[in-house]
Amino acid sequence: MGRLTGITVTRAARHALACACLCIWSAHAAGQALAQDLNETVASVPVTVNNLYGRAFTGKVIVTQFKPAGAGPFPIVIINHGRGNDRSKPGRFRYTQQARFFTERGFAVFVPTRLGYGDTGVDPDPEDSGGCRDKDYAPMAEAASTEVLAVLAYAKQQPYVNPERVLLVGQSVGGYTTTATAAKMPQGLVAAINFAGGSGGDPETHPGVPCQGSKLENMYARFGKTAKVPMLWIYTENDLYFGPQYSQAWHAAFNQAGGQAELKLLPPFAKNGHTLFVAGLNIWEPLVAEFLGRNGFPAEPLKQ
Repeated sequence: MGRLTGITVTRAARHALACACLCIWSAHAAGQALAQDLNETVASVPVTVNNLYGRAFTGKVIVTQFKPAGAGPFPIVIINHGRGNDRSKPGRFRYTQQARFFTERGFAVFVPTRLGYGDTGVDPDPEDSGGCRDKDYAPMAEAASTEVLAVLAYAKQQPYVNPERVLLVGQSVGGYTTTATAAKMPQGLVAAINFAGGSGGDPETHPGVPCQGSKLENMYARFGKTAKVPMLWIYTENDLYFGPQYSQAWHAAFNQAGGQAELKLLPPFAKNGHTLFVAGLNIWEPLVAEFLGRNGFPAEPLKQ
């Protein structure tokens, strides 16, 4: 896939990454107690992106990290968050229980809080894709995936990781971002998982029908041309953001373009299946474990 917009990590950001001149946050500064049993730490990674209107913005992605005990080397997983109605909350994304699933299987976990969310500040918003009638999802994909790649570059510098064993995971806009990042095929990427990926949904004004769903279908087809790692896509029949007719169409477009995604369209979950990643661990854990095993990662928790 060619460049979607002119978004790059700056030379200064690269230098800062190379020198590991990172801001380590205290628990007080992060506003949340750290999970000692998961070896939780917090850092920040500088990055520059452009938004929908071509304006450059430099900021710091907040990166919450979890790791198993020991020296490693551990495979890397990056978990990408979605886009809530109040982008100021939480101050930083953690997904502690989801992270625990991966650390138990020997992963080093990195959870970015992207620019425009939480303690990074909500303005400007690099992931703004315009009004519902005039969406442009390409700048969102480029901005978010650029940040994920900067976080991956940081993750690979950690002495306890295996930089050649990378898994990407994301929910909602994070699932869309995960797919966009997989399309760039970063070095070491082995597989990716998309939970309810998409954008532009509103369960109150148009339940199950995203804004400009055909444009998202075109974007997924674009991603499928270059994303050459196995993917697992998990959606539900009662997703009030993206109904099954959309997730199925997006999956078909992605695979027909050359992608390698397996779609799991699950029965209705709770009142809104879009919450499965956060609230339905007992449902998705067996599916993800099986997918991990097929792609050379541990499927079961490692013995302590």
